[in-house]
Amino acid sequence: MGKCFWALTKGLCVGVFAFYSLVGAAPDPNFHIYIAFGQSNMAGASAAAEPETKPYSRFKLLPSMNCPAKGRTLGVWTDATSQLANCDNPPSISVADYFGRTLVDSLPDVTVGIISVAVGGTALKLFDKDNWQAYLEDPAREKENWIINWAKAYDSNVYKRIIDLAKIAQQDGVIKGVIVHQGESDWNNNKWAEDLKKIRDDMFADLGLSADTVPLLAGEMREDGCCKSFSTNQVQRITQVMENAWPVSSTGLGSANDNYHFNRDGYIEFGKRYAKVMLEHMNRVSLPPSPHTAYKGVVAEIPGKIEVENYDEPGVGTIGKSYMDNDSENKSLAYRQDGVDIEELKEESGSYVIGYTEKGEWLKYTVKVNESSNYNVTARVASAAKGSSFHLELDDKLISDTVVVDSIGGWGDYKEIKFNTVMMNAGEHVLKLVIDGSYVNIDWLDFVACGSSCDDNTAIRNHLHLGSAQQETYKIFDLNGNFLGVSDSPKLDLQKGISLRKGVYMLKGKDRTFMVKN
Repeated sequence: MGKCFWALTKGLCVGVFAFYSLVGAAPDPNFHIYIAFGQSNMAGASAAAEPETKPYSRFKLLPSMNCPAKGRTLGVWTDATSQLANCDNPPSISVADYFGRTLVDSLPDVTVGIISVAVGGTALKLFDKDNWQAYLEDPAREKENWIINWAKAYDSNVYKRIIDLAKIAQQDGVIKGVIVHQGESDWNNNKWAEDLKKIRDDMFADLGLSADTVPLLAGEMREDGCCKSFSTNQVQRITQVMENAWPVSSTGLGSANDNYHFNRDGYIEFGKRYAKVMLEHMNRVSLPPSPHTAYKGVVAEIPGKIEVENYDEPGVGTIGKSYMDNDSENKSLAYRQDGVDIEELKEESGSYVIGYTEKGEWLKYTVKVNESSNYNVTARVASAAKGSSFHLELDDKLISDTVVVDSIGGWGDYKEIKFNTVMMNAGEHVLKLVIDGSYVNIDWLDFVACGSSCDDNTAIRNHLHLGSAQQETYKIFDLNGNFLGVSDSPKLDLQKGISLRKGVYMLKGKDRTFMVKN
C-alpha cells in the first residue's frame, strides 16, 4: 500500500503530498475503504477492552492525526486498534470498531480500511465544506471551547482532513461507503437530513464517487436518551432526502450512565448493525475465484518436514481458503499477518508454532508426494489441556487416526509423537491439518516413507477378535476408527483420567484387536 508523509500547519498544507506507491500500481479492488465521521459516539465513549486494542487481521486505519505514543503517522496506513479517531489513552471503543471487524469476518477475501474523524459535541456544520469556519467562529463556541480545541487536531478544517485522507486512500483501494453518527447536538435542527445530503454530495463530488454505488449510513440516537424523536424525524428521513442512504437502528442497545452515549456492548452491537446494513447495500464487484497456493511459491515435499506455519497463501472465494480460524485475530502477531495464531518459541529464536488452536480449525498445504508409499509421521507438539487432538486429510480424504496429545506437559514442553497414515500416491496433493480437540500447539510434521515396515498404529487389523482381552497396554478406538487414548486395562480405564460413555469400542493390543462393550 502506498505511504504518504504530511507537512501541515494550521489550516494549510505547506508541503506536497508525497506518495510512495508501486509505480503503475492500480488501487486494489479487494481493499475496501470506509469514511466514518460524527461526534462523540463515533469517537467512542466507553473504555475499550483488550480485544479492541490489538490488531485485527485485514482491518486497517488511515490515521487522521499524528499519535506518536500509538506509533501512528498521519496519512500512513496502520493496524486499526482503538481509539480509531484520535490519540486518547486509555482508548475508547466506537461504532466504527466492530463495523470494520464484522466486515472483515464477512468478506474473507477483502481488507477493510477506515478513515475515522470525530469531534465530540459538535454540530453537523463542522463537517460542512462551506460553513465550518463560520461555525467555529460563532461566539457560542466560546462556551464550547473543547470543540475548537478538538477541531485543531484536524487543523480546524475537518472536512478538508477527510477529503485529503480519502484521496490518499484512493491510491491504494476503493471507497465503498460512508458511515455517520451525529445528531445529539442537532436535536432541534429540522433540516439535518438535508444538511447531511449537502455534505455527502460535496464529498462525493470532490472524490469522484457516485451515490448510485456508494451507500451512506446514519445511526439512530439512543432510544432512552435525549434525542429519540430526532431518530424518527431526521435520521429515518434520510431515505426520503437522498438516494442510497440508510438508517441504522439503535433499538435495544446498551446505554452508558448519561443521556447520550452507549456502553461497550452497545457499541459492539451497533457496529455489527452498521456492517449488516452496509453489506445489504454495498456495490461489491465479485472477483473470479482463485485457488490457494503454496506459501511463497514453495511446494512442500513428502518425504520431508512441513513447518506448520507455512500453510498455503489464500486465494479468492471458497476454493481459495487456505485456513479456518475461529476468530480473525492473530493473538501473537508473529511470522504472518493474517488470522492464524502463530507464536515464536522463546527458547528457539526463529522457530514458530501454531497455537491457540480450537476445535474445527484447519490449515491446508500444497504438497508433492515424491513416491507412492506408506508413511510414518512424527509431529512435534505441546499441550497442557485435556482432550487436545488433531488429524490429517489428503485431498479431503482421511489419512490418519485422531492423534491425541492430551496434556503431555506444559505449553513449552514440546514432545515428538509418532503415528502413521495410509498410503499416499505420488503427485501433487493438498494436505489438511484439522484440529479435533482444542489447545494443541504444533511445530512441524515429518513424513518418512516406510513401505511395508510402517509402525502398525491403525485401529483395525485383518482379524478382529471377539472375546476376552488379556492384560496388556491397549490403544482404544471408537467404531469410526478415531483414536481415543490408552488403557492399561481391558476394562477401558483410560490413562490421564479420560472417561468413556457407554458403547462399543475397539481395543488394539500388540497382536490382536478386540471389540469391547463398555
